[in-house]
Amino acid sequence: MAVTEIAPDLYRISTYIPEADLQFNQFVMNDDEPLLFHTGMKALFPAVRDAVASVVDPSRIRWIGFSHFEADECGSLNEWLQIAPAAQPVCSIVGAMVSINDFALRPARGMTDGEVISTGKHRFRFLQTPHVPHCWEAGLLFEEVGATLLSSDLFHQSGNVEPLTESDVVERARKTLIEYQAGPLANYMPYTNHTDRLMQGLADLKPRTIATMHGSAYAGNGERAIRDLAIMMREVLATDSSDWY
Repeated sequence: MAVTEIAPDLYRISTYIPEADLQFNQFVMNDDEPLLFHTGMKALFPAVRDAVASVVDPSRIRWIGFSHFEADECGSLNEWLQIAPAAQPVCSIVGAMVSINDFALRPARGMTDGEVISTGKHRFRFLQTPHVPHCWEAGLLFEEVGATLLSSDLFHQSGNVEPLTESDVVERARKTLIEYQAGPLANYMPYTNHTDRLMQGLADLKPRTIATMHGSAYAGNGERAIRDLAIMMREVLATDSSDWY
């Protein structure tokens, strides 16, 4: 398990699972009110906890964010809530209503689009992104001070790749998505008549760093990378627009 600082005070924790040829990444912000984005699956909890401890005392975690209700996003949420007594889940209002407030040991803070959490030196803006990357409750966090987008499954890249890159991650993501479309993981990401609008809104934030759940984080022109990703997603995923919703 590798721990890398990818932006000021923001650390990437990565576990490579050879059977899936995939990295599973969590991100922890070391601040007055530490924030963890993605918990990882239950089986990874002891290792992720120990990796977080190299950055911040796990019991101090205050906010636990994730995009949507899925094992790698929030599978060990309750384990974290047990060891961090002040921690509260952070997700969309829909996510809180339909899943988290039933699943979690403590209620979530359901966020509206544009709502901000301050962790001290850093500010996280919640972005409501239904079905981007997937699931109707999906949302992302944008750290405004360092201009870092916590992007969940967007820019998904297979392989045991480097922690941070300035290279073209869109072509890596294209290769992975095409492979998925040809097998049992087809339709991993939906494409709707809202997808491009949401992607362009993310690009307008002009992130300098993109913190990806699977694969290398990206440093550089995040606006261009997101607009290029939007084009690629349309090319690979969009079929007959009459079928969109």
